Amino acid sequence: MPSNADARADKSAAPPLPAPLGVPVADSHTHLDMQSGTVEEALAKAASVGVTTVVQVGCDVRGSRWAAETAAAHEGVHAAVALHPNEAPRIVHGDPGGGGSRQGARTPGGAGALDEALAEIDRLAALPHVKGVGETGLDHFRTGPGGKEAQENSFRAHIEMAKRHGKALVIHDRDAHADVLRVLKEEGAPERTVFHCYSGDAEMAGICARAGYFMSFAGNVTFKNAQNLRDAVAVAPLELLLVETDAPFLTPAPYRGRPNAPYLVPVTVRAMAAVRDLDEDALATALAANTARAFDY
Repeated sequence: MPSNADARADKSAAPPLPAPLGVPVADSHTHLDMQSGTVEEALAKAASVGVTTVVQVGCDVRGSRWAAETAAAHEGVHAAVALHPNEAPRIVHGDPGGGGSRQGARTPGGAGALDEALAEIDRLAALPHVKGVGETGLDHFRTGPGGKEAQENSFRAHIEMAKRHGKALVIHDRDAHADVLRVLKEEGAPERTVFHCYSGDAEMAGICARAGYFMSFAGNVTFKNAQNLRDAVAVAPLELLLVETDAPFLTPAPYRGRPNAPYLVPVTVRAMAAVRDLDEDALATALAANTARAFDY
C-alpha cells in the first residue's frame, strides 16, 4: 500500500507523454512562466507530441513583458499581453475584491497606477510578436462589489487597445457571462475575439457563434462534472474551436491535480474529437487553422 508521501509525490509528478498527434496543433493559451523547467524544454516536449506553437499569456505588467520577450526569442511562441481581470482591483485597491488592502496584498495605487499599468500594456500590444491583448475580461468569482468598477474599466481599455492595434482579444470570463457579453456589445468587439477556457454552456456557445467569437477549450472539458462544456463543444461551429492548456492549471483527466503543460494538449484534442464524433486528424487540422486565424500568425 503506497504511503502518504508516495501519494503526494505522484500528485506532483508530471503526467506521461501522450501519443503524438498526426497533425500539429497550437496551445492557444499557456503560462510558461508559471511552469517548471526552461522554455526550451517545454517547447521541445510539446513539439515531440505535435504541439508546435504556443500562445504565452501575460497576466500583469511584469508577466506581459516576459511574454513579449519570450515570443521575440522563440519562433514557436506568440505573446498576449494584459492585466488579468483580478489585477486591476489589486492595483487600485490593494486586493482583488476591491475592499482595501489585506495581509499579503499590494499597497493600493489608485486609478493613476491603473492608468500607468494600462499604458505599459498598450506599449507592449503594439509589438509585432505580440498577437493578442489578454487575458482580460471579468471575474466575479474573486472580485467583490468594491472592485467591479476597476475591473470593468480595465476590460473596456483592453478592448479599445485590441481594436486599435488590430490584435486578438483574449477573454477571461469567470462567473460573469452576461456582463462580459454586455461589455463586448457596448464597446464593439474586436474582429478576432477569443473566449479563453470557455466556461459557458451550449446556449452561450450559440450566442458566441452568432457573434463570430472563438471558443477555446481547456483540460476541464474532460472533467466528470463538466457536461456543460462538452455540450458546448458539440454545438460550437468547427471553424470557431480552439484548444488550450491554461497550464499549469486545469490538467485534463486522468491527470487532474498534477502539473499541466503544453505537451498535454493531445489529451484534450482527443476528448473534443470524441464529443464531436470527429476524426482526430480532421479536428487537429481545424484547430491549427483556427488558431492561426485567431492570432493572425
